[in-house]
Amino acid sequence: MISGWLCARRSGALALLVGMGLSITLYSGLAQSETCSLPSEHAGMTFPTEKVDPDWACRLHAIVDNYTIVGKVGPIRTGLPESLYHQLLDRPPLAAGLINRLDLALYKSEARGPGRFWGHDGEGTGGIVQLVYQDRNSRIYYLEGSHDSRLLPHITGKAVVFLRMNPVKDTDGTEAMDSTMVSYTKLDNRVLSGIVFMLRPIIGGIVTRKLGKGVETVNRLSILMRQHPDRVLFEAMDPPAFPDDEVAFVKQALESLSHSSELTRSRTPAP
Repeated sequence: MISGWLCARRSGALALLVGMGLSITLYSGLAQSETCSLPSEHAGMTFPTEKVDPDWACRLHAIVDNYTIVGKVGPIRTGLPESLYHQLLDRPPLAAGLINRLDLALYKSEARGPGRFWGHDGEGTGGIVQLVYQDRNSRIYYLEGSHDSRLLPHITGKAVVFLRMNPVKDTDGTEAMDSTMVSYTKLDNRVLSGIVFMLRPIIGGIVTRKLGKGVETVNRLSILMRQHPDRVLFEAMDPPAFPDDEVAFVKQALESLSHSSELTRSRTPAP
């Protein structure tokens, strides 16, 4: 996701991050000098919210403290080593481009500044994803975007996504990552927010599907990177090719996955 979307998304990210995003413009007055107490516990997980910049803490608190929809997704497993998973999270445009070219989804993403990306999932949801905080196991994102569908009118809103990542190993010893996300979404339209009791199942389902699909799509990408590295590299270099530094990263990532797969096979006892 992985950006985010997210994005996915993440992102998922990766794709999560590319696909989610219900939003608007920041309204002035939130980035005040006063201190805002952003809760640290979300769905049973603790995040170091005391390390979030005070101005961002106020912006996020306004959503978390007055959300329209809250939801949890995961843990969802992605077949990538920890370092590569993090590197893809930092490259939403590359992850989205590979996902699109490999026909896994219709994600698009563009960098819009440090830690800031625009993304669209090709299914009516798009917006801006801003990385607010990151460490080895946690990330906190701010999203602003919109959603269009046949079932609902044009929806805009803001969201906060708390992402927890844990390195694990599959039954065959392959390195992987488990991702769990907690999202708080606040709609901009007061009329929609006023009838949220009726809309909550629909909107909540959309948010959950977008986040879950983002991470699952990145997992499908990881499978192709392990099983069909030549195809992945071909798509990265097929005109118009990705920038040279991104192609170099893809080559390095594929070689690393191939090496780790060989080590796993060599350590697996013969039946």
